[in-house]
Amino acid sequence: MMTRRSILGAAVAAGLLRAGNERLRIGITDWNLRLTANPEAVRLAARLGFDGIQMSFGQKLIDGRLPTDDPAIIASYLKLSAEAGIPIDGTCVDMLHVNGLKSDKLAVRWVADSIRLTAALRTQVLLLPFFSRNALKTEEERNYVGDVLRELAVEAKKVGVVLGLEDENSAEENVRIMDRARADNVLVYYDVGNSTNIGGYDVVKELRWLGKDRICQLHLKDKPVFLGEGKIQFALILQAIRDIGFAGFANLETDSRPGFLEDDMRRNLAYIKNYMS
Repeated sequence: MMTRRSILGAAVAAGLLRAGNERLRIGITDWNLRLTANPEAVRLAARLGFDGIQMSFGQKLIDGRLPTDDPAIIASYLKLSAEAGIPIDGTCVDMLHVNGLKSDKLAVRWVADSIRLTAALRTQVLLLPFFSRNALKTEEERNYVGDVLRELAVEAKKVGVVLGLEDENSAEENVRIMDRARADNVLVYYDVGNSTNIGGYDVVKELRWLGKDRICQLHLKDKPVFLGEGKIQFALILQAIRDIGFAGFANLETDSRPGFLEDDMRRNLAYIKNYMS
Protein backbone atom coordinates (compact mmCIF):
# COMPACT_ATOMS: atom_id res chain seq x y z
CA MET A 1 0.00 0.00 0.00
CA MET A 2 1.29 3.45 -0.91
CA THR A 3 1.83 5.86 1.95
CA ARG A 4 1.73 9.66 1.99
CA ARG A 5 5.54 9.57 1.79
CA SER A 6 5.62 7.32 -1.28
CA ILE A 7 2.87 9.24 -3.08
CA LEU A 8 4.48 12.60 -2.47
CA GLY A 9 7.90 11.15 -3.27
CA ALA A 10 6.71 10.06 -6.69
CA ALA A 11 5.17 13.46 -7.27
CA VAL A 12 8.36 15.26 -6.30
CA ALA A 13 10.29 13.06 -8.71
CA ALA A 14 7.94 14.15 -11.49
CA GLY A 15 8.40 17.81 -10.59
CA LEU A 16 4.72 18.32 -9.73
CA LEU A 17 4.84 18.52 -5.94
CA ARG A 18 7.96 20.20 -4.65
CA ALA A 19 9.57 20.24 -1.24
CA GLY A 20 12.46 21.95 0.45
CA ASN A 21 13.86 25.17 -0.98
CA GLU A 22 12.80 24.73 -4.60
CA ARG A 23 10.73 27.50 -6.10
CA LEU A 24 6.98 27.78 -6.31
CA ARG A 25 5.85 27.26 -9.90
CA ILE A 26 2.96 29.11 -11.50
CA GLY A 27 0.53 27.34 -13.79
CA ILE A 28 -2.80 28.29 -15.35
CA THR A 29 -6.20 26.61 -15.58
CA ASP A 30 -7.47 25.62 -19.03
CA TRP A 31 -10.95 26.98 -18.27
CA ASN A 32 -9.56 30.46 -17.66
CA LEU A 33 -7.78 30.20 -21.00
CA ARG A 34 -11.27 29.48 -22.42
CA LEU A 35 -10.03 26.13 -23.66
CA THR A 36 -11.85 23.77 -21.31
CA ALA A 37 -10.97 20.13 -22.02
CA ASN A 38 -9.05 21.27 -25.12
CA PRO A 39 -5.44 20.10 -25.68
CA GLU A 40 -4.62 23.44 -27.34
CA ALA A 41 -4.57 24.92 -23.83
CA VAL A 42 -1.17 23.27 -23.37
CA ARG A 43 0.38 25.18 -26.24
CA LEU A 44 -1.19 28.50 -25.21
CA ALA A 45 -0.06 28.16 -21.58
CA ALA A 46 3.50 27.58 -22.74
CA ARG A 47 3.42 30.56 -25.10
CA LEU A 48 2.20 32.82 -22.30
CA GLY A 49 5.11 31.78 -20.10
CA PHE A 50 3.39 29.60 -17.50
CA ASP A 51 5.19 26.74 -15.80
CA GLY A 52 2.30 24.29 -16.08
CA ILE A 53 -1.30 23.76 -17.17
CA GLN A 54 -4.19 22.43 -15.09
CA MET A 55 -6.65 20.72 -17.40
CA SER A 56 -10.31 19.85 -16.93
CA PHE A 57 -12.00 16.70 -18.18
CA GLY A 58 -15.09 18.54 -19.43
CA GLN A 59 -18.84 18.43 -18.92
CA LYS A 60 -20.22 17.77 -22.42
CA LEU A 61 -20.47 13.99 -22.33
CA ILE A 62 -19.80 11.93 -25.45
CA ASP A 63 -21.61 8.59 -25.53
CA GLY A 64 -22.00 8.80 -21.77
CA ARG A 65 -18.30 9.35 -21.14
CA LEU A 66 -16.20 12.35 -20.20
CA PRO A 67 -15.24 14.17 -23.42
CA THR A 68 -11.52 13.66 -22.79
CA ASP A 69 -11.92 9.95 -21.99
CA ASP A 70 -10.35 8.92 -25.28
CA PRO A 71 -6.86 7.44 -25.77
CA ALA A 72 -6.26 9.67 -28.80
CA ILE A 73 -7.05 12.81 -26.82
CA ILE A 74 -4.86 11.75 -23.92
CA ALA A 75 -2.04 11.04 -26.40
CA SER A 76 -2.53 14.52 -27.87
CA TYR A 77 -2.15 16.12 -24.43
CA LEU A 78 1.04 14.19 -23.76
CA LYS A 79 2.48 15.01 -27.19
CA LEU A 80 1.77 18.74 -26.88
CA SER A 81 3.15 18.77 -23.32
CA ALA A 82 6.41 17.19 -24.49
CA GLU A 83 6.72 19.49 -27.50
CA ALA A 84 5.99 22.66 -25.55
CA GLY A 85 8.15 21.64 -22.60
CA ILE A 86 5.37 22.31 -20.10
CA PRO A 87 3.86 19.74 -17.72
CA ILE A 88 0.21 19.01 -17.14
CA ASP A 89 0.47 19.92 -13.47
CA GLY A 90 -2.98 18.69 -12.47
CA THR A 91 -6.53 17.90 -13.53
CA CYS A 92 -10.09 18.76 -12.51
CA VAL A 93 -13.20 16.58 -12.53
CA ASP A 94 -15.51 19.47 -13.41
CA MET A 95 -18.50 17.13 -13.84
CA LEU A 96 -18.80 17.47 -10.06
CA HIS A 97 -20.35 20.88 -10.78
CA VAL A 98 -23.20 18.91 -12.41
CA ASN A 99 -23.30 15.74 -10.31
CA GLY A 100 -22.24 16.63 -6.77
CA LEU A 101 -20.28 14.08 -4.80
CA LYS A 102 -22.29 14.81 -1.65
CA SER A 103 -25.56 13.52 -3.07
CA ASP A 104 -25.28 12.04 -6.58
CA LYS A 105 -24.13 8.44 -7.06
CA LEU A 106 -23.06 9.25 -10.62
CA ALA A 107 -20.37 11.55 -9.22
CA VAL A 108 -18.47 8.53 -7.93
CA ARG A 109 -18.11 7.27 -11.49
CA TRP A 110 -16.76 10.61 -12.73
CA VAL A 111 -14.15 10.70 -9.97
CA ALA A 112 -13.13 7.10 -10.64
CA ASP A 113 -12.82 7.78 -14.38
CA SER A 114 -10.85 10.97 -13.65
CA ILE A 115 -8.43 9.08 -11.40
CA ARG A 116 -7.69 6.72 -14.28
CA LEU A 117 -7.27 9.59 -16.75
CA THR A 118 -5.09 11.61 -14.38
CA ALA A 119 -2.71 8.68 -14.11
CA ALA A 120 -2.75 8.25 -17.90
CA LEU A 121 -1.69 11.89 -18.22
CA ARG A 122 1.30 11.16 -15.95
CA THR A 123 0.28 13.70 -13.37
CA GLN A 124 -0.78 13.44 -9.73
CA VAL A 125 -3.21 16.10 -8.50
CA LEU A 126 -6.93 15.69 -9.22
CA LEU A 127 -9.09 18.60 -8.07
CA LEU A 128 -12.55 17.78 -6.66
CA PRO A 129 -14.77 20.91 -6.60
CA PHE A 130 -17.66 21.45 -4.16
CA PHE A 131 -19.51 24.69 -4.90
CA SER A 132 -22.95 26.30 -5.22
CA ARG A 133 -25.68 23.67 -4.78
CA ASN A 134 -22.97 21.03 -4.35
CA ALA A 135 -21.17 22.89 -1.56
CA LEU A 136 -20.61 21.04 1.71
CA LYS A 137 -22.87 23.00 4.04
CA THR A 138 -23.43 20.60 6.90
CA GLU A 139 -21.37 18.25 9.02
CA GLU A 140 -23.50 15.38 7.74
CA GLU A 141 -22.60 16.22 4.13
CA ARG A 142 -18.91 16.55 4.96
CA ASN A 143 -18.92 13.22 6.79
CA TYR A 144 -20.65 11.53 3.87
CA VAL A 145 -18.06 12.87 1.41
CA GLY A 146 -15.26 11.75 3.71
CA ASP A 147 -16.69 8.25 3.71
CA VAL A 148 -17.03 8.20 -0.09
CA LEU A 149 -13.48 9.47 -0.51
CA ARG A 150 -12.17 6.72 1.76
CA GLU A 151 -13.07 4.19 -0.93
CA LEU A 152 -12.08 6.31 -3.93
CA ALA A 153 -8.71 7.11 -2.36
CA VAL A 154 -7.79 3.43 -2.33
CA GLU A 155 -7.91 3.27 -6.13
CA ALA A 156 -6.19 6.65 -6.40
CA LYS A 157 -3.31 5.42 -4.22
CA LYS A 158 -2.70 2.49 -6.52
CA VAL A 159 -1.85 4.85 -9.38
CA GLY A 160 -0.23 7.63 -7.30
CA VAL A 161 -3.06 10.16 -7.60
CA VAL A 162 -3.78 12.77 -4.93
CA LEU A 163 -7.39 13.92 -4.45
CA GLY A 164 -7.59 17.67 -3.74
CA LEU A 165 -10.55 19.22 -1.91
CA GLU A 166 -11.55 22.64 -3.25
CA ASP A 167 -14.60 24.06 -1.56
CA GLU A 168 -16.11 26.88 0.50
CA ASN A 169 -15.09 25.34 3.82
CA SER A 170 -12.54 26.35 6.41
CA ALA A 171 -9.16 24.69 6.72
CA GLU A 172 -10.29 22.91 9.89
CA GLU A 173 -13.44 21.57 8.23
CA ASN A 174 -11.37 20.25 5.34
CA VAL A 175 -8.97 18.51 7.68
CA ARG A 176 -11.91 16.85 9.39
CA ILE A 177 -12.99 15.52 5.96
CA MET A 178 -9.44 14.28 5.42
CA ASP A 179 -9.43 12.59 8.81
CA ARG A 180 -12.77 11.00 8.04
CA ALA A 181 -11.42 9.67 4.74
CA ARG A 182 -8.45 8.14 6.55
CA ALA A 183 -6.36 8.43 3.40
CA ASP A 184 -2.96 10.09 3.08
CA ASN A 185 -3.73 11.06 -0.52
CA VAL A 186 -6.75 13.23 0.28
CA LEU A 187 -5.41 16.77 0.69
CA VAL A 188 -6.56 20.39 0.48
CA TYR A 189 -6.57 22.23 -2.84
CA TYR A 190 -6.32 25.69 -1.34
CA ASP A 191 -7.91 28.60 -3.24
CA VAL A 192 -6.99 32.00 -1.80
CA GLY A 193 -9.85 33.71 -3.65
CA ASN A 194 -12.56 31.36 -2.44
CA SER A 195 -11.25 31.44 1.12
CA THR A 196 -11.23 35.24 1.11
CA ASN A 197 -14.29 36.19 -0.90
CA ILE A 198 -16.64 33.27 -0.17
CA GLY A 199 -15.56 31.93 3.19
CA GLY A 200 -14.17 35.11 4.70
CA TYR A 201 -11.28 33.18 6.26
CA ASP A 202 -7.86 34.45 7.27
CA VAL A 203 -5.84 32.98 4.40
CA VAL A 204 -2.41 33.57 5.92
CA LYS A 205 -3.49 31.98 9.20
CA GLU A 206 -5.04 28.99 7.41
CA LEU A 207 -1.99 28.39 5.22
CA ARG A 208 0.32 28.44 8.21
CA TRP A 209 -2.00 26.14 10.18
CA LEU A 210 -2.36 23.64 7.32
CA GLY A 211 1.35 23.54 6.52
CA LYS A 212 2.80 22.19 3.31
CA ASP A 213 1.97 18.53 3.95
CA ARG A 214 -1.80 19.05 3.90
CA ILE A 215 -1.88 21.14 0.71
CA CYS A 216 -1.55 19.54 -2.72
CA GLN A 217 -1.84 22.70 -4.86
CA LEU A 218 -3.19 26.24 -4.80
CA HIS A 219 -5.34 28.54 -6.87
CA LEU A 220 -4.42 32.22 -7.00
CA LYS A 221 -7.07 34.74 -8.01
CA ASP A 222 -8.60 38.04 -6.99
CA LYS A 223 -11.50 40.31 -7.88
CA PRO A 224 -11.93 42.00 -10.31
CA VAL A 225 -9.72 40.90 -13.26
CA PHE A 226 -6.26 41.88 -12.14
CA LEU A 227 -4.33 40.51 -9.20
CA GLY A 228 -3.58 43.16 -6.60
CA GLU A 229 -6.67 45.22 -7.33
CA GLY A 230 -8.91 43.40 -4.85
CA LYS A 231 -8.59 42.82 -1.14
CA ILE A 232 -6.32 39.79 -1.24
CA GLN A 233 -2.89 40.49 0.24
CA PHE A 234 -0.65 38.54 -2.12
CA ALA A 235 2.60 39.70 -0.56
CA LEU A 236 1.60 38.23 2.82
CA ILE A 237 0.15 35.09 1.22
CA LEU A 238 3.23 34.36 -0.87
CA GLN A 239 5.40 34.92 2.19
CA ALA A 240 3.28 32.40 4.14
CA ILE A 241 3.57 29.90 1.28
CA ARG A 242 7.33 30.37 1.32
CA ASP A 243 7.52 30.11 5.11
CA ILE A 244 5.68 26.79 5.31
CA GLY A 245 7.99 25.37 2.65
CA PHE A 246 5.36 24.68 0.01
CA ALA A 247 6.91 24.77 -3.44
CA GLY A 248 4.55 22.84 -5.69
CA PHE A 249 2.24 24.40 -8.25
CA ALA A 250 0.02 27.41 -7.73
CA ASN A 251 -2.34 27.78 -10.70
CA LEU A 252 -3.75 31.16 -11.64
CA GLU A 253 -7.54 31.04 -11.89
CA THR A 254 -7.86 34.58 -13.17
CA ASP A 255 -10.44 36.05 -15.52
CA SER A 256 -9.69 38.26 -18.51
CA ARG A 257 -11.41 41.01 -20.43
CA PRO A 258 -13.10 40.17 -23.74
CA GLY A 259 -10.47 40.37 -26.47
CA PHE A 260 -7.57 40.75 -24.02
CA LEU A 261 -7.05 37.20 -22.76
CA GLU A 262 -3.35 36.93 -23.54
CA ASP A 263 -2.52 40.45 -22.36
CA ASP A 264 -4.39 39.99 -19.09
CA MET A 265 -2.90 36.57 -18.40
CA ARG A 266 0.62 37.91 -18.97
CA ARG A 267 -0.09 40.85 -16.68
CA ASN A 268 -1.30 38.64 -13.83
CA LEU A 269 1.59 36.22 -14.28
CA ALA A 270 4.08 39.10 -14.18
CA TYR A 271 2.43 40.42 -11.00
CA ILE A 272 2.91 37.13 -9.17
CA LYS A 273 6.43 36.58 -10.44
CA ASN A 274 7.39 40.08 -9.33
CA TYR A 275 6.38 39.27 -5.75
CA MET A 276 8.10 35.88 -5.93
CA SER A 277 11.35 37.53 -6.93
